[in-house]
Amino acid sequence: MQDFLFYLKLGWEHIISLDALDHQLFILALIAVYSHKDLQKVLILVTAFTLGHSVTLALSVLDVLRVPGKWVEFLIPMTIVITALDNILFKNNHKRLMTLNYYLALIFGFIHGMGFANTARLMMAKDQSLLVPLLGFNLGLEVGQIAVVLVLLIVLFILLNIFRINRRDWIMFISSAVFALALKMALERLPF
Repeated sequence: MQDFLFYLKLGWEHIISLDALDHQLFILALIAVYSHKDLQKVLILVTAFTLGHSVTLALSVLDVLRVPGKWVEFLIPMTIVITALDNILFKNNHKRLMTLNYYLALIFGFIHGMGFANTARLMMAKDQSLLVPLLGFNLGLEVGQIAVVLVLLIVLFILLNIFRINRRDWIMFISSAVFALALKMALERLPF
């Protein structure tokens, strides 16, 4: 149980900590097009990301998949750039954008999962079962993402319903800001 709680906390911190800006920006870009009324859709979206993250993390820890760290560190902000850009380009086709975000969450979850793989490989003992660490970490990741999503949806509710900010303006502002930050991160991490 001690191992499970250790990895659960690690998964939580992987999303909640100040060092997790890339994951937080990705979540923000993914859910920028949703509202508090879409909570079930957003939870499915976040779970799709965790599923992709989990599969790649497991494959990486088992040494089935290995991608050089410098490429992973570059690709992670590129997933954010693409997601934010999709929000901007498809701003007038809300339904298509929401559908596209499910695929982006799953596929880009694969890339984000590689970001923690090297650390996980180093932390796990050679004879340690893979189930407990991966289950604990991914549950912590999921709970952390849900916490971030709930905070963001509450802020969005306040902005849209109390301050009467236009939803389209919100999407454009947030997506543009996330795009700029993620592009800067990607350029700083060029792998060549």
